[in-house]
Amino acid sequence: MEFKLASLENIDGVLALHQKYQIATIAEEDKPDGFVTTAFTREQLTQLIQAEHGLSIATHGGQVVAYVMAASWQFWSRWPIFASMIEDLPALTYAGQQLSTENSYQYGPICIDKAYRGSGVLEKIFDFSREQMSARYPVLVTFINRINTRSYTAHTQKLGLEVIHEFEFNNNHYLELAYETSKRLPPAEA
Repeated sequence: MEFKLASLENIDGVLALHQKYQIATIAEEDKPDGFVTTAFTREQLTQLIQAEHGLSIATHGGQVVAYVMAASWQFWSRWPIFASMIEDLPALTYAGQQLSTENSYQYGPICIDKAYRGSGVLEKIFDFSREQMSARYPVLVTFINRINTRSYTAHTQKLGLEVIHEFEFNNNHYLELAYETSKRLPPAEA
């Protein structure tokens, strides 16, 4: 398994994995195991790769089996849910600091092919992505739909993210979570 920042050649693999688990296209039987809320275009992924250096992937046998997106709030501001989160940032604190677009970034979505879930890929790709962004931002922020219990459990129990806020958007209930980018995950138990 290789963990790396994506290049333009990886976009087709990322889009294929994304479509498999995005809320609008996911198979109904896969929904209880987690899903990705936001849809993305090839152009948006190109910008994420070239301007943000924020698309981390895991590949196995040449296939993209997992990805994590991470980028500045400026990148995410075109989506209404993120614009709403940006407005709320000044009212939030984490790790002793008031959050802003300068000291935090939006982490996620993350997507792992179900064949690789439970194998440690989550922890490894999270830590790889966190490390890529840690020189630029001290805090990562993300959100999880309340009905996505698998993602909530993975992020709070396996990764140690902390809930800092709850909000509603488009008749959905979300949890907002944060994590200090200077914190490495403990090594996985053997």
